[in-house]
Amino acid sequence: MTDITWQRRHIISLADFKPHDYATVIQTALSFLEVLSRRNKKVPTLQSKVVANLFFESSTRTRNSFELAAKRLSADTLNFAPGTSSLSKGETILDTARTFLAMGTDIMVIRHQSAGVPLAIARDMDALSGKVAILNAGDGKHEHPSQALLDLLTLCMYLNPQDPKPNDLKGKKVAIVGDILHSRVARSNLWSLITNGAEVHLAAPPTLLPADFAAYGVHLHHQLEPALEDADFVMTLRLQMERMGQFLIPSLREYHTQYGITRDRLRKCAPNVQVLHPGPVNRGVEISSDLMDDPRLSLIDKQVTNGVAIRMSLLYLLGTAI
Repeated sequence: MTDITWQRRHIISLADFKPHDYATVIQTALSFLEVLSRRNKKVPTLQSKVVANLFFESSTRTRNSFELAAKRLSADTLNFAPGTSSLSKGETILDTARTFLAMGTDIMVIRHQSAGVPLAIARDMDALSGKVAILNAGDGKHEHPSQALLDLLTLCMYLNPQDPKPNDLKGKKVAIVGDILHSRVARSNLWSLITNGAEVHLAAPPTLLPADFAAYGVHLHHQLEPALEDADFVMTLRLQMERMGQFLIPSLREYHTQYGITRDRLRKCAPNVQVLHPGPVNRGVEISSDLMDDPRLSLIDKQVTNGVAIRMSLLYLLGTAI
């Protein structure tokens, strides 16, 4: 591993990430992508470290990706399932985290349905020991840093396969379409894309795209076509029906008619446009099924693959900084 300067104890948000932070994460992830291409995909980098995956909210991709990343780094892993935990007996979230601290955990990967939980745990751990790293794996409508970072890696690798760098995004137009109101992925991606010079356009029904998103320095559209015009990349987001406490769209069919990404709609984009989706996908709602499965236009499978390398990178950087 190349010499890298990293001084962050926790990764809660990308709001304060600087260009050199992104470059460090990408450079490190590229090294791990090379490791993952070998026959022996395991390295002893975090041997004797303990990584606890505290997922208070259900997940498939993120949880398994973090677990695999930790195992590829030779870390010991602990997995938390709320349904079979002492939370059902009245234990608090902070007490749960303190239990894992007492077990010798070095890195806690936290996912929770409420915004602010990873930060609260980080502050509690700092007060108790100062030796535990906290990594936000998604909290409510706040952020999902590792997803935005794997998206960044995927974009950079497409633009510059030989030497991917975050500044490859400078001047590129990225359209983000869908349930932006409830999306922690969108919020983290906004920080990442804007910091690295991309031109970002958001498109969604007015009920799913509040005007205060303009504060990020992006373009807001309640019609799809202006957002897609000459776009280099289109990222479509899942409709999070489980978080919609009120009637925000007429119907799934109507939503797809107005905002669904199809081959025909991509004709408005740049000639080599590529499509991304953080998953899980509602086929035929946010994106047509045939488009999702077309390797010439879709980077979705590459996002999943790159997720392991990015999470190895983050665990490595946090684990070696402790």
